Amino acid sequence: MDAGPGPDWNLPREEAVPRLLDLHGGRLYALGRRICGSPEEAQDLVQDIFVQAWRKWEQFDGRSDPAVWLFTIARRACQRMHRRRAGEPARLESFDELLPFERRRLAVVPDPGADDPLTAQVRREQREAVGAAITALPDEFRLALVLKDIVGFSVAEVAEILGIKEATVKTRVHRARLRLRQALEAGLPQRELPPAAYSRKVCLDLLQAKQDALDRGVSMPNADGILCERCEAVFASLDLAQDVCAGLGDGAMPERLRSLLLREMQAAG
Repeated sequence: MDAGPGPDWNLPREEAVPRLLDLHGGRLYALGRRICGSPEEAQDLVQDIFVQAWRKWEQFDGRSDPAVWLFTIARRACQRMHRRRAGEPARLESFDELLPFERRRLAVVPDPGADDPLTAQVRREQREAVGAAITALPDEFRLALVLKDIVGFSVAEVAEILGIKEATVKTRVHRARLRLRQALEAGLPQRELPPAAYSRKVCLDLLQAKQDALDRGVSMPNADGILCERCEAVFASLDLAQDVCAGLGDGAMPERLRSLLLREMQAAG
């Protein structure tokens, strides 16, 4: 995700920050909705982020990616807000608890190309299930997942924003994806599948390859039919969760909030 680092960003804040608002306002509002849980708190968060960006613009060196700089401010704002919030889940299930391979019945993902009222209703329910599952994630998993799969940063960019190692980002995002997959599966039809065609180790290696492909935004081809029915079912539900997450990042910031921020910038200038 690139906002255009380089000489073009050697701008006065009166030009740069409104430009960042237009480029990233919608994504920041999406982040706020998933982190805060309500439109009102999301608006407060976005307002805090741009107030900080306005005040600290001179600290930006103009050579790095302004999107990473802006979302680092967002991460700190989220952390300040989080300290005032209660009710965070105590834990995320262990990796073994999140694995579906031992179950006899697995979800059947509907045809994504279908276009009828029933399918539209199912898609709304899927969106709601994923949104609720994101809200129920512990904070460190939720923020990593939102930055990666909803906002659209790379693993390296998420690591820079959060100030952690790339391996830690992957661990958090991969476990969070498995939790979202579980949440989606609860609302999908299920069918009994034959036992796994491979050992547990091979299944785990294939799952890791699938997660790595999702990290890179590429498909994982089923070369020569190497995937068994169980892997195909699990990977289809991971793809569905990924698609729903990407859709949660679409959309614009409310015009009322955008106008308010622009007025505040003009008044401060």
